[in-house]
Amino acid sequence: MIPFNIPLLTGEEIKFIKQVNALNKFSGEGSFNSKCCELIKLELQCKEAFLTSSGTQALEMAAMLANIKTGDEVIMPSFTFPSSANAFALHGAKIVFVDIDPSTMNIDENLIENAISEKTKAILVVHYGSVACEMDKIVEIARKHKLVLIEDAAQAYKAKYKDRFLGTIGDIGCISFHETKNIHSGEGGAILFNNTALTERAEIIREKGCNRNKFYRGEVDKYTWVDIGSSFLLSELNAAFLYAQLINADIANNRRRNIFQQYANNLAELVKANKIDIAQIPAHCEPNGHLFYFKTKDISERDKLIKHLKANDIQACFHYVPLHSSPAGKRFGSFHNEDKYTTADSERLLRLPMFFKLKDKEVDKITNAVKKFYS
Repeated sequence: MIPFNIPLLTGEEIKFIKQVNALNKFSGEGSFNSKCCELIKLELQCKEAFLTSSGTQALEMAAMLANIKTGDEVIMPSFTFPSSANAFALHGAKIVFVDIDPSTMNIDENLIENAISEKTKAILVVHYGSVACEMDKIVEIARKHKLVLIEDAAQAYKAKYKDRFLGTIGDIGCISFHETKNIHSGEGGAILFNNTALTERAEIIREKGCNRNKFYRGEVDKYTWVDIGSSFLLSELNAAFLYAQLINADIANNRRRNIFQQYANNLAELVKANKIDIAQIPAHCEPNGHLFYFKTKDISERDKLIKHLKANDIQACFHYVPLHSSPAGKRFGSFHNEDKYTTADSERLLRLPMFFKLKDKEVDKITNAVKKFYS
């Protein structure tokens, strides 16, 4: 069986974990946390980066920093993972779902402004598969209406939009280092800032609402509870594991981009014959090869193809069920205007295996099985 995903191992993780053992410091805010944050800031060219214990918790911190309260509205796509909405629903916000652009599966930037009301507090964009949303227009809208702009760049470490790294364009960026991502720490994440006005409070929120880091730096004579917060810290063991991955991120991303291109080349004849549609990458976007998907005629054809691939020892799968159609989505949000593409295109979407050690001959086997289905 060719699995859908095999988490990356660089071979250097154990070396750094042994260093943590030698230092006898295992909780957050140790030397590997610092090394990871400094490297992320350097690589992504952002003002500040803090590690979190998941991408979900990065989003939850973002909701706190945006001062989301009961009755506020947050605009986002419905085609995303529950964490994107849950982070804001936890604080009483109403989620306003907006339709997607089917060519990228990202929020349609042309529909955002019409969804804004006097209760709107923030816009959350999701860079699906590491292909960037149209950030120039979305930034313009957010500034015009004085809204907090949050990037869910969970899948997008080191992906770009017009030479800027995703997660560093809005007010707050959220990254995931879950084992399904290009690089990972098992569970983990990061929150990014270009606006340093937010970083002092972020440092407090992730430390249970305490100003302990100020105490460590000698800025106060004792630390105390000063704000809301939780324990969002990543352990040193996870940070050491992550550091081994971060220093190999370009190698990991480049291999996945090559696999993506091989898939696209192998399936080009099916696209030309109008049998399938594959992901569209705008010229000004540079994704990191996080996933490869294509779209079938309809949900019935997709499900039959998944079964066909399984019979050929290939694990393929669909992706998100739109949040607005879920029980929680109906309870905590509503779809703004027409769902023209979100549901219809999500039901056509099929993802093929994508991981660092996927061999060229395995990609050929997978695409030959797809072509056999359509023949």
